[in-house]
Amino acid sequence: MRSGGNRPQPAANSSPQRAQFKTANDQQTFATYAGSESCRDCHAQAYSHWTNSHHALAERSVDANLDRAAFEPPRSIRHGSQNSEARTRDGHFELVTAGLEAGTTAFTPARVLGVDPLRQFLFPARGGRWQVGELSFDPHKAEWFDVYGDEDRRPGEWGHWTGRGMTWNSMCASCHNTRLRKNYSPATDSYATGMAERGVGCEACHGPLGAHVAWQRQHRASTTKDPTSPRLDKNQMFDACGSCHARRGELTGDFTPGENFFDHFALAIPDGSDVFHPDGQVREEDYEFTSFLSSRMYAAGVRCLDCHEPHSSKSLVRGDALCLRCHSPPVAPAPKIDPVSHTHHKADTPGSHCVDCHMPQTTYMQRHARRDHGFTIPDPLLTRQHNIPNACNRCHVSRSVDWSLAAVEKWYGPRMNRPTRTRARTIASARGGDSNAVVALLQLAHEEKVGLWRASATRLLGRWATETAVKPALLERVGDADPLVRTEAAQSLEPLFESGDTAAAKSLRHLLNDSVRAVRLAAAGVLLRELNTNSPAGQDFMRELAFNLDQPVGALRFGGFLMERGDAASALPWLQRAVNWDGNSPPFRQALAVCLSANGRAPDAVREFEAACRLAPGDAGYRFQLALAFNEAGRLTDAVAALEQTVKLDPQHAQGWYNLGLGYSAQGRETEAIEALLRAETIEPDSPRAPYARATIHVRLGQTAEARRAAERALALQPNFREAAELLRQLPTETP
Repeated sequence: MRSGGNRPQPAANSSPQRAQFKTANDQQTFATYAGSESCRDCHAQAYSHWTNSHHALAERSVDANLDRAAFEPPRSIRHGSQNSEARTRDGHFELVTAGLEAGTTAFTPARVLGVDPLRQFLFPARGGRWQVGELSFDPHKAEWFDVYGDEDRRPGEWGHWTGRGMTWNSMCASCHNTRLRKNYSPATDSYATGMAERGVGCEACHGPLGAHVAWQRQHRASTTKDPTSPRLDKNQMFDACGSCHARRGELTGDFTPGENFFDHFALAIPDGSDVFHPDGQVREEDYEFTSFLSSRMYAAGVRCLDCHEPHSSKSLVRGDALCLRCHSPPVAPAPKIDPVSHTHHKADTPGSHCVDCHMPQTTYMQRHARRDHGFTIPDPLLTRQHNIPNACNRCHVSRSVDWSLAAVEKWYGPRMNRPTRTRARTIASARGGDSNAVVALLQLAHEEKVGLWRASATRLLGRWATETAVKPALLERVGDADPLVRTEAAQSLEPLFESGDTAAAKSLRHLLNDSVRAVRLAAAGVLLRELNTNSPAGQDFMRELAFNLDQPVGALRFGGFLMERGDAASALPWLQRAVNWDGNSPPFRQALAVCLSANGRAPDAVREFEAACRLAPGDAGYRFQLALAFNEAGRLTDAVAALEQTVKLDPQHAQGWYNLGLGYSAQGRETEAIEALLRAETIEPDSPRAPYARATIHVRLGQTAEARRAAERALALQPNFREAAELLRQLPTETP
């Protein structure tokens, strides 16, 4: 959240509740769908493959035959510090567990998510909500387990099964059903969620088929070509798969097959966070889309349907034969692999199959093992240097990394020193804040053939956006052919825009008219202060804000938008809502504190900053802001103590040392003040503020020569520094 300055007031339609968008209502939308049953007669084989697939069973009603084993016989379930029970009572299945009320309560499930390897049950709740239970059933082991493992989440937390983190309407429904409309009302904090069909039906991938079914029924005997028959190419089908098989944020809640993925979603990619490993391997629950985008397979034109039967979602061919369709002669241009000599493992043993090494599994939700679709190369050297996992040690858990490294170097030698290794090292170093990575990032952003990696490099360059060599590279990426790169370029230009750079501002305004919505929204997110909410990009932005208002991050973003527009009073209830919904998130507390301060409520701001520091005790940034809040509240002693803690947590916190110097000076501790300001100068040698502040202290101490040298240093760094020049004029002339 930015601060300061005179800002325009919100436009008339800056409230998401009042924003009007040209979208059809549910009745109009769902009327264009025919349902999967209408496909069976003409597409019997496809329907047969689909009907028992994970897609077809993605969500269903509780079924006495299918689900009885989970509740009979009754089971006691120990999870964390809690005890729950699954049972049947009066002919109904029940889960007795902790809800929002004190003690345990019996809840009756009505729907089920998933079929294998786990099943989660849905429970109706107030305001049209459905909550997803954290206790899930493993049909293979016939046992209950907690999807959070040993986390022991408690009622009232965002991530508890009764919290918004497990609200089906927002978190699960769109990918487990066909053409979902969330229909959240911020005014009543309630949902009227609807869908065209429960489960992932035919039209979830092919789009609405009502017109097609009607035409076929009327012209079944005709030889005329069906004008309503959907024809999606491989890339459009890939986008349809990605709409669910990606870690992404929703921009519209209105995707239909055939449309551009990036017109409806903001994709999570390897960046400065640890959501992905630096080589692109999945770390958190990232699904398959991003990792596949990062692969050479994607760059070579391979898509989902080249490997997966579309209706069952199973592999087209079993085992290594699937890979060898391309990686054996005479198919060009894929590298040719001899499985026996390449794997260095005995046939039909772990490690002998392509997927063992190039598609390692990560288990999510305690039971769901998923294969990485980045097709990465196991590299123990990256494990040793950057803690990036490798498939060798995932399997040989009792062996050391050095053992694995020696093996691959023996087998493959200099071939291991490949561009993917260099790229992973660059990303890892940049994440750690190593400025030496900038040169390699610049090369990656310019030369990398895979768009996702150009995007990652572009995003990471934002940390050094104001450096001379970086600015032109970011401006160049504004014209990249890949919309993902342009999206990241917009975000990385923010520091330049904030510094008043006119070229950055011009580029961002250009991106407001980009052909892809995700790019327009990224630019709008930087240009909040000047954004015309009645423009096409402004309407896109308000629509996205409105769609996501049911989650704390959405409330935070809308509050931040209002703060940027100079309306701190209207922002306050939204930021308070974010904290009420997730009080354990430090950024929400921090944002609320800033807003409270802007509303003249300094003591309340201190309280929220203190809460943020308790939640993130090792974060120097929150401690520094607490110090500023203490000072604003007139609590100098507490402010100085908080600043001392800031620089203890982060000895390179230049602003912390600078403000600590000012604080010491206000307490009359002039020698300590000078020492603190000298530390600030060492860390930020190009900033004139610390030497000027030090000059004023030297003046008070009667140290004229020191004051003159400090003021001259400040003027040398900033020749138009009026206060420093005035101080010099007031100093007595030095005598020879």
